[in-house]
Amino acid sequence: MLRRADVVVHDALIDVRVLALAPAHARRIDVGKRGGGRHTRQEDINRLLIEEAACEGTVVRLKGGDPFVFGRGAEEVRALAQAGVRTRIIPGITSGLGGLASAGIPATIRGVASAVTLVTGHGAGADPLEGVDWRALACSRATLVVYMGTRTIARVAGELMAGGLPPETSAAVIERATWPDERVVVTTLRDIAETALHAEIAAPALFVIGNVVDAGVRSNGRKNGQRHTHLQGSTR
Repeated sequence: MLRRADVVVHDALIDVRVLALAPAHARRIDVGKRGGGRHTRQEDINRLLIEEAACEGTVVRLKGGDPFVFGRGAEEVRALAQAGVRTRIIPGITSGLGGLASAGIPATIRGVASAVTLVTGHGAGADPLEGVDWRALACSRATLVVYMGTRTIARVAGELMAGGLPPETSAAVIERATWPDERVVVTTLRDIAETALHAEIAAPALFVIGNVVDAGVRSNGRKNGQRHTHLQGSTR
């Protein structure tokens, strides 16, 4: 589909090599949202898609990962449907799974974790943690993968520990997963906020909590239970 596109409306984190798959004549429109930086309102994106679809040609809305997992793809499809625009949805792999795999951390592993929960660390309300019962998640024993939580790591960790999750629980932050400058910080739930701050972790990043982190450490040849800071790529 991308090779036949006349217009590509894309997110900020799309690799330029993927954008290059579109024909040379295709217009490329960056509508990416960047935490703390340039921001394209969702209403404007919806309107742009409807306007572009009204013209002749093929419009591709290119999103990172799975468009229906914290990607607001459902809102865009709904707006297009209300405008009478037909859509075809091509699924992707969400960063909460693909990013973990890239870092060598399994989301689930037999005997360690049999469930995984994907949750946002930056909700739509005035309070970024609003809408999530963090203390209930602390009791779930599932691997927790927090998206968009770079600025709320300390609060999330605090809520989970207040909910009974042991401070010694393994935790990791994966910055720019799958990219050449990917960095992975591994420590405990108690220390993850301070460690990530010291490493100057920046968005986009995933926050992972659970014993699968240790399983990943072992699979990468490190000693069982070893605590460390692992910086790949652009180390300081």
